Amino acid sequence: MAVFQHPARCQPSVPLRFAPGYLKAVDNKLRDEITAWLEFYRDLGIEDFYRREPGSRSETADSKLESRQHPEPRIPSPDPSAKALRRQSSGASATFGRQAEPRVPTRRPERSVARALERRRPLGGRPSPESRAPSLSPPLSLSLFEAPPPPRREPETLEQVRADLGDCRRCRLAGGRQTIVFGQGNPHAELVFVGEGPGADEDEQGLPFVGRAGQLLNRMIQFVGMKREEVYICNIVKCRPPGNRTPGKDEVDACSPFLFRQIEAIRPRLVCCLGAPAMKTLLGIKEGITRVRGQFFDYGSTKAFVAYHPAYILRNPREEKILREDFETIREFLKSPR
Repeated sequence: MAVFQHPARCQPSVPLRFAPGYLKAVDNKLRDEITAWLEFYRDLGIEDFYRREPGSRSETADSKLESRQHPEPRIPSPDPSAKALRRQSSGASATFGRQAEPRVPTRRPERSVARALERRRPLGGRPSPESRAPSLSPPLSLSLFEAPPPPRREPETLEQVRADLGDCRRCRLAGGRQTIVFGQGNPHAELVFVGEGPGADEDEQGLPFVGRAGQLLNRMIQFVGMKREEVYICNIVKCRPPGNRTPGKDEVDACSPFLFRQIEAIRPRLVCCLGAPAMKTLLGIKEGITRVRGQFFDYGSTKAFVAYHPAYILRNPREEKILREDFETIREFLKSPR
């Protein structure tokens, strides 16, 4: 905090100048008192009680103090006379007995822009065209009518899916298999059967449903009025699980994408899920198969149907009647117009 003393106790640090003849009209005591008061106001920043010539010592001190309080950017002036003229005009505008208005330095934002462009100027001399104005890229068109159409994707074929499957080693079932059981039947069939996985006979021959369960399925296909060559048969996994156990989740996750691509390549009217594992894999239904058996479900652009697996019927011969009823429903669906 600044401490101000009584004017009479202040000693002038800079000699004050009075008008000619003024000191003769006052005595020494009054002159010292006036000098102390003027010095006191000078410490407060009030100095313009008298006229002073440009370039005086007090003006120089004032300009230094003002430059510390309000720093102004320094600009080189090409003409020295302009600076002297500015000093004369500022000194002549001072009025006796009136407080000087502090000068507020004017900001010139264009100066920073000029300096930024000066930094980008090449060493050769003239600024480059890039530094004069920023280059603007043409606006992108957001119209759906002007955007190019997406490339049409040709539907996959079963041969392409099989080639992509290759000598699959994507899960642990590959370690105990003999052959990969990909699928069999008409690549443009209206009816696709999806089972659980290959058994011992299927693993040996490389074909789906060729054992006892396959023989029962063939009779059901004939009951519908179709031949085995007219439908397509596959499983959710392509390799035999050890001991004909139910495939694990990791095994289904590794192999089911190829099943989905097979169905997409065939584009049938109806997909028949034989057994609970096929139902859960294709439809995601977690309920028991006895509660959803014999029902149709939406499956993409086609329909899905849930039926018992032929192996279950072989273990429960009394349920064959239910299986026949389900295949009768399938026959009626295929006879109906699209």
